[in-house]
Amino acid sequence: MADRSRPRQAGDAQAPSAAVRHSLRDRVEASVREALLTGRFVPGRAVTLRGLAEELKVSPMPVREAVRALSAGHALEIRANGRIQVPTMTPSRLAELVRARVLLEPELAEAAAAHLGPREAAALAAIDDRIDASLDGGDAETYMRLNHSFHFTIYRAAGSEVLLPLVESLWLQFAPFMRTVYGRVGTSALIDHHKEAIEAVRARDAAALRKAVAADIRCGMDLLDIGLPDAVPSGPG
Repeated sequence: MADRSRPRQAGDAQAPSAAVRHSLRDRVEASVREALLTGRFVPGRAVTLRGLAEELKVSPMPVREAVRALSAGHALEIRANGRIQVPTMTPSRLAELVRARVLLEPELAEAAAAHLGPREAAALAAIDDRIDASLDGGDAETYMRLNHSFHFTIYRAAGSEVLLPLVESLWLQFAPFMRTVYGRVGTSALIDHHKEAIEAVRARDAAALRKAVAADIRCGMDLLDIGLPDAVPSGPG
């Protein structure tokens, strides 16, 4: 039987509302992150908070909170006029992003290897089959979503509280630019090292997995300059 004698606390009526707001903000942030990772935001092209809120069918407040969180990680920037955009990619910024990926992602993959086995290898193979189908069909957005899923199936297994958020931030900054590149060159030119990564997972071979992930990151380097405003080498050099 409920205790009707307990005085109502000041936060009682507000707690459900706060929980709902927090959940809505999380959903909005997840939607914006998905849009970044699949390249639906174009670098340098501004959008408004209101327009983004209308697209997501929510009020501007949770969109503003999500944008602030993502701007702190340099995935989005808020301009003086209040418009939001993906930062324009420059040769120096791209070179730093590539260098950071080459340094961090193989490290994270190697740490994950001990926690991956036949079940994860089967899941990765299924994702890779869908990736191959998206490449054959020229579906760049699906390719980007599945490629992210492939890599982060590996990376999350490491259980890292430091490296994983850093790598997630790099992908959020990198993905919109790569979508621009794929839009120019198509998907037929893309080559990956996923099969090698899957075999390394099956063998629980940490060194081989590290090598496959590093090779996978580097394999797209020849395409990167296509999306830059001037022809400056962008590799990790």
